[in-house]
Amino acid sequence: MFERPSAGERAVLVHLDFGADTDAAELDEFRQLAKAAGARVVGLVGGSRTVPDARLFVGSGKAEELKGLSAAEHADLVIFDHPLSAAQQRNLERHLQCRVLDRTGLILDIFAQRARSFEGKLQVELAQLRHLSTRLVRGWTHLERQKGGIGLRGPGETQLEVDRRLMGKRIAVISRRLERIAAQRSQGRQARSRAELPAVSLVGYTNAGKSTLFNRLTQSAVYQADKLFATLDPTLRRLPLSGGDSVILADTVGFINHLPHELVAAFRSTLEETRTADLLLHVVDAASPRRSASICDVQEVLSEIGAGEIPQIQVFNKIDLVPGARPQLERDAQGRVQRVWLSAATKEGVDSLVTAVAESFQTDHLCQCVSLGPLDGRLRAWFFANARVVSDRPTREGGWELEVLVPRHKLERLLSQDVSVQTRLHAREPGRVAAGAGG
Repeated sequence: MFERPSAGERAVLVHLDFGADTDAAELDEFRQLAKAAGARVVGLVGGSRTVPDARLFVGSGKAEELKGLSAAEHADLVIFDHPLSAAQQRNLERHLQCRVLDRTGLILDIFAQRARSFEGKLQVELAQLRHLSTRLVRGWTHLERQKGGIGLRGPGETQLEVDRRLMGKRIAVISRRLERIAAQRSQGRQARSRAELPAVSLVGYTNAGKSTLFNRLTQSAVYQADKLFATLDPTLRRLPLSGGDSVILADTVGFINHLPHELVAAFRSTLEETRTADLLLHVVDAASPRRSASICDVQEVLSEIGAGEIPQIQVFNKIDLVPGARPQLERDAQGRVQRVWLSAATKEGVDSLVTAVAESFQTDHLCQCVSLGPLDGRLRAWFFANARVVSDRPTREGGWELEVLVPRHKLERLLSQDVSVQTRLHAREPGRVAAGAGG
């Protein structure tokens, strides 16, 4: 039985093409991922296949090439830029006689190194346990843990069953802890809602410059670095707008191509800051050669977590690295800001982004007065959960008169579900649209 080494940094990378040419930017990202995990890259094996090999993923010929290179370079591990099944990973380790890691395991390892908060560490551990639970295999020959009495002789609980049971208990404990933390986050969001502070969330591909932009906007000192997943735990700060108004700005974890589903599930409470935001600032690396693909990757994750319909402003960052690019605002046919070009590093165009955020709350949010009767408690609760309630006055009939600032897309969805709500609404001229004093 092959004994997996517990440590090692010398790594051989494997990237195969399945019906497409190798993308240099994609390979560079793979190398950056490996280096972010602390690996020392000593070799790269490429190739093309129509479909993965069921047993070794790469096929027997390529597996022999990989074995020879790993032995020659004294590699401690082989990292695949693809998801591997448990059987493929086990077969490869036996054949190569070294540790094998797939893309999911690599990203999970990076997240484990980056986690700083108690919640972040729990989320990473949960993701790792869920990933590992599908890969428990027989690692021992002494599988008999206990023996019964007369009539009950034979193998009892196996080591594999013990591991699986203990892992299930640990997953349950972590899940309960994260649920309590999620409840605390929800209370915090409700408090901000009562304070009438709209929420704006920075989202985007990893290493697009979100934390640098966050620091420029809020005069903060959040950790920033030119490496993948430099920021893992979310950070919230107040962002003053024009006219004394303010919003809450959130810096969140970056996305990446083929983000493991285990991470999306484990970080759902953290990503809730994005899902409940009133506006998303989609930060894009304007100098990246795979800019369009990165935008699509982020949109895919946003849809997966239920944030695909939230209004967005695309922020094309790092224009100082793009020849001929300059700070500017791009608008759609209705005159709304659709894209902002800026450089967080040089501060060029940052003020224009603040102006665009304030303008967005004027165009994408509606000021409405709502007349509710005594039986409209559920509708009243909807406005408190989905809008900014500026005022709430009881009526003599036992109902309520609400003055709300509601996102246009949420109100349109409500009206599509219940047309009768339209009779309870009447528009109001917006005053201070991004409610909340800036201090």
